[in-house]
Amino acid sequence: MSQATKNLLVKLIVGAGQAAPTPPVGPALGSKGIKAIDFCKEFNAKTASFKPGVPIPVLITIKPDRSFSFELKSPPTGYLLLKALGMEKGHGTPDTNNPDRIVGTLSLKHIYEIAKIKKTDDRHKILEMEGIVKSIIGVAKSMGIKVEP
Repeated sequence: MSQATKNLLVKLIVGAGQAAPTPPVGPALGSKGIKAIDFCKEFNAKTASFKPGVPIPVLITIKPDRSFSFELKSPPTGYLLLKALGMEKGHGTPDTNNPDRIVGTLSLKHIYEIAKIKKTDDRHKILEMEGIVKSIIGVAKSMGIKVEP
């Protein structure tokens, strides 16, 4: 299959309502023959309901005729965990068994609420909630966030 007949995939993380034809959006799409401003207008319209600046992973499919479509995903798990804690960043050397290396504690209810957000992603729809919750707990531990029942 030649390059001319294949779809290209571009993955970006863009702030909700803040897509602009500047890096990273402009160069990533311009080099593939897409007018970045067209993507930006569509992306900003689709993310208008989000709080401005929330990081939104987006998967852009570019077709051989240079038309494109894109799929929005839920914000990154780490971002959601930190927002639930009201913090900017996790611990540099986390260890949930060492009280000095814990940045905060979340309840299982918080984790479940984040799992419900993640479940809305197409790739997570087929997963069991239990698996998503376990994955989120793993991310929390890696950031120095303790999870309690």
